[in-house]
Amino acid sequence: MPPSPLNPSPYEVLGVAPTASDDELRKAYRRMLRETHPDTGGDAKRFHDVQRAWEQLGTPADRAAYDRGRPSRNVQSHATWAPAAPRRTSESRPQARTYGHPGGLSREHYLDLMREWVGRGAALPDPYDPALVRSAPRDIRHLLANALAEEATAAQAAELGIAYTVWHDVATDAPGDPWASKLDHVVLGPSGLFAVQSEDWGSPVRVKRNEIVGEAIAAGERPIHSLSLRAKSVAKAARVKFTNLVVVVPDDAIDEALIVGRMRGVTSAVVQRSRLPGVLRGDLADAPLIGGTELFEVRTRLQSSIRFT
Repeated sequence: MPPSPLNPSPYEVLGVAPTASDDELRKAYRRMLRETHPDTGGDAKRFHDVQRAWEQLGTPADRAAYDRGRPSRNVQSHATWAPAAPRRTSESRPQARTYGHPGGLSREHYLDLMREWVGRGAALPDPYDPALVRSAPRDIRHLLANALAEEATAAQAAELGIAYTVWHDVATDAPGDPWASKLDHVVLGPSGLFAVQSEDWGSPVRVKRNEIVGEAIAAGERPIHSLSLRAKSVAKAARVKFTNLVVVVPDDAIDEALIVGRMRGVTSAVVQRSRLPGVLRGDLADAPLIGGTELFEVRTRLQSSIRFT
């Protein structure tokens, strides 16, 4: 998965303005190295981020390439935010059955807001140009980050195998605009029926009193509660019962790989992305399994009732 559009720019990591001179940039880099070095009590991740920022800006050529939105060849590109080409299915391993367009509504809303921000009628040859994306307001970048997260989850779910069925961008009757009230993924398999929300808030989060909180989460926003309402809407229409509510976040967004709780009598989990396949295969120990006949009936009900955004 490419780096998040919400990640701080290398200038922000080094604590300087994009207009800083080369000398100011060099001094900022040395200062941040001292402040973040693990041997002097600094944070290892921040230390790595500082080194990474210097790789992108450390020479005039690299800095000019970054400012143009086209990193030089000796720096790993992060400009991979455009929609990916359809993946080829494996001939040796059957894929899960999948329906819907993962990340489609988030990308559509991103493009609408990006065009509005740039200005109606203004040329927009590449809405995913890194320089353009970095300069956009945070709420626009957040939509793109969530689209990428949804697409990453879809790629992982497809690898679960033929026993699983997955629906993406599912419409619900929960309150809010369609893009904000949709259910990102419904995953059905022998391990249960999962309502899955893919999130990237661009900063660390934690779980407090069975809810997700963090700097980037607005006051009054309740992600797990909102997910439960969306799942309830889909479950009511299909006459089924979800066994699990799952919010998947970037690995570096939360300290614990898996945090399990309860919401409205249903097992809830906040999981790092790398742990998601295991969770969908049954890592939640108290999650009930779904047998063959029941699995067929639940799939039939969902297939006949699910609406897409």
